[in-house]
Amino acid sequence: MKFHEAANFLYDLRRFGPRPGIESTADLLSHLDDPHDGLACVQIAGSNGKGSTARMVESILREAGLTVGLFTSPHLEDLRERIRVDGRKIQTGAVADFADEIAPYVREKGADGVSPTFFEATTAMALWQFDRRDVDVAVLEVGIGGKLDATSVVDPIASAVTTVTLEHTDVLGDTIPEIARDKAHVAPADAPLVTGAEGEALDAVREVAGDVLTVGKGDDVVPSYGGRRNHTESAVAIEGPDWSVDGRVPTVGAYQADNAGIAAALARQVTERLSGEPVVEGKIERGLRQAHWPGRFEVLERDPLTVLDGAHNPGACEKLAGALAEFDYDDLHVVFGAMHDKAHGEMAAALPTPDRVVACEPDLDRSEDAAVLAEVFERAGAGEVATRGSVEGAVAEALAAADADDCVLVTGSLFTVAEARTRWSRLEIPRRVRDLDDARSVLDGAHVPEAEIERTAPDGVHRVLTTRVRTRQARRLEAAMLAVGGDCALSGVSEQDDAVVDVALLGTLAEFEALVDRLDDRDGGLGSIADELRATLELEGDAAAPESDIDARAGSATGSRDYPWQDGTAVMGILNVTPDSFHDGGEYDAVEDAAARAERMVEEGADIVDVGGESTRPGAEPVPVEEEKERVVPVVERVADLDAMISVDTRRAAVARAALEAGADILNDVSGLEDPEMRFVAAEYDAPLVVMHSVNAPVDPDADVEYDDVVTDVIDQLRERVLLAEKAGLDRERIIVDPGLGFAKSASEEFKLLGRIDEFDAFGCPVLVGHSHKSMYALTGQSAGERGPPTVAASALAADRGADIVRVHDVAENVAAVNVAAAASASSRDDVETGPDELRSSASGDESDDE
Repeated sequence: MKFHEAANFLYDLRRFGPRPGIESTADLLSHLDDPHDGLACVQIAGSNGKGSTARMVESILREAGLTVGLFTSPHLEDLRERIRVDGRKIQTGAVADFADEIAPYVREKGADGVSPTFFEATTAMALWQFDRRDVDVAVLEVGIGGKLDATSVVDPIASAVTTVTLEHTDVLGDTIPEIARDKAHVAPADAPLVTGAEGEALDAVREVAGDVLTVGKGDDVVPSYGGRRNHTESAVAIEGPDWSVDGRVPTVGAYQADNAGIAAALARQVTERLSGEPVVEGKIERGLRQAHWPGRFEVLERDPLTVLDGAHNPGACEKLAGALAEFDYDDLHVVFGAMHDKAHGEMAAALPTPDRVVACEPDLDRSEDAAVLAEVFERAGAGEVATRGSVEGAVAEALAAADADDCVLVTGSLFTVAEARTRWSRLEIPRRVRDLDDARSVLDGAHVPEAEIERTAPDGVHRVLTTRVRTRQARRLEAAMLAVGGDCALSGVSEQDDAVVDVALLGTLAEFEALVDRLDDRDGGLGSIADELRATLELEGDAAAPESDIDARAGSATGSRDYPWQDGTAVMGILNVTPDSFHDGGEYDAVEDAAARAERMVEEGADIVDVGGESTRPGAEPVPVEEEKERVVPVVERVADLDAMISVDTRRAAVARAALEAGADILNDVSGLEDPEMRFVAAEYDAPLVVMHSVNAPVDPDADVEYDDVVTDVIDQLRERVLLAEKAGLDRERIIVDPGLGFAKSASEEFKLLGRIDEFDAFGCPVLVGHSHKSMYALTGQSAGERGPPTVAASALAADRGADIVRVHDVAENVAAVNVAAAASASSRDDVETGPDELRSSASGDESDDE
């Protein structure tokens, strides 16, 4: 099967309703040769907080150096989000392989009337993938209850029950004790069950589990909440019998302290079981701070304060209200969409009384009618109530009505939050299409069925742009594109009405202009899509049209600092002050020698000098923070007055802060924000921040990383990193994306990234290419000492494809390459003679035109 066929095959299993019991899952796993046998598993059950706790446990265990699988539900956009290994989603190819493997079994069971359900199949797929990837531990979020949940097919080495409230009473029981007893069956055989349950729920848990480690006030593990520390983080402290943690979590709310306490206790159990020693406190603190969980009290903007939270029951809404109370704001604007089977009145009563509500309907058949929700909030005393058909339209309306000191809260369901979040996360990716083979490749990458590829590929030779939208939006977009004479190809997954799917838009520039005009006044989120298309393709549009989200996030050069990449491709010269750099190690580790080298690079035309005090070559040993400071800071102080911007190449926020204080202008983080403080340091100093796609830094030569399509996967994985920097307070003008050539990619994958670097323009951020003297050039026949010429050639190619910065060792040669690319681009557009001083200016704003 192809991915879209596999996804549809799995989604189709949802026609079989939830079925209590583990027998069906066990039978399916037996067909797969029992991949869960021998897996070290952690089960996390509970009424609220189990997803956040699972993410915290996974993050701590990864900090402890373990390879970790994570299985959670539901997903926000893509079923692959449910299954991750070390943070990376299961590959589309793996989903297809799994579906091929189980299809005959499912047909056979279906004929007997006992087909696996969707949740049973995805549980089995998770365990199958974790076995394939040889994880050290698998963290499993329980679906419903515990005793009869599909995840209970495993024998866990550690488990938790977070909280217990009345839920799923038709399956679990009518009382709190009944539900608690069901959940407590996840207890491990030879370790205490960790729980935050209280009162009669705790008594019931003890009846079943026996050995229990309690988390709460006066319990075995005592978490305490220290309140909000910035707009996205809060302080937590955890006291254990002989250990303590004092750190932060990347969200707000007193209940998160309990989740953190449960996660810390579980992680200690797991690491002690696997290695004989519990994870140290420092790694717990770092893991908790890195446990980002989209859609759970996620602050995406500050002016106005914009919060997304997937609270979907009264208890969750009550906790949400407590977290919101930690912020000061004027009026509260609520965007609310929920499923029809929820306690809407109780949810509205638990939230703060809004000054204004926009009720809406997520794009699902189970969504409650917006008019019904409006009536609920009118009865709850909301000041002004309106309705919109789509979530995206409701969010746009609420943000337009809110002042800078107000708060916009999006809540009621994770489905509502998922649709709202696309305003910030969706990317329109321009594709370079030269011939039919290119067009077919692009369409295949968007999971378009074969028949559609053959029908639409000829149109793709003009211009192709891909994006991801909800299925019903995709169908409306298709109709609009066809109406203006263009074409549109939808992913085969579009058979599922609640999916987020790939869409390929094909046509001429004139047809795209007609499309955005047609979409401007339409609801269903199509107006915001029009704005994003207009920004991506740099279309003129209606002067009265609202500023696009991309434009708003990226800022404007007007009134902001001038950066060298605004005038064409800037050249960043590499200044390694390390004794073990792979190319020039030890040559410039003395301050005066380093300063002289920097001066020479500036004379040769470097726009930026990048000072690095730690090697990231394969096998390099990490440098202590103080030693790295001693290498970097004196050099930065010495060269800060040069006629170039000074960048510091570091993974550590402490080194970054010291370098900025010494006069550095830019932070270059090759770890992709591995240090959770890095993004806040950049925001505090308003310093441009390079966010690189990185799996391990220093480079791990043994890293086993699979990509379906390296360009698409790297863009997808960088998307959340960019959002993290943005949420810290940086606009996209100051977030520089780097695809990470040389970091966990093969040589052929690195060339693919280089050849398609223009696709990274989708971020609305400057793009950096770091390709200098990399081992990738062995693919073209150059050994380690012969990689200067291919680096120069690659710089010209990167500049021609729209790279904003090239990072190189040999400045003069690469400045010449960039100037040649700029001259060729200027001549093809203007047919004018241009001198070297004007080349970069003339290349500003250039894009390749494939028509």
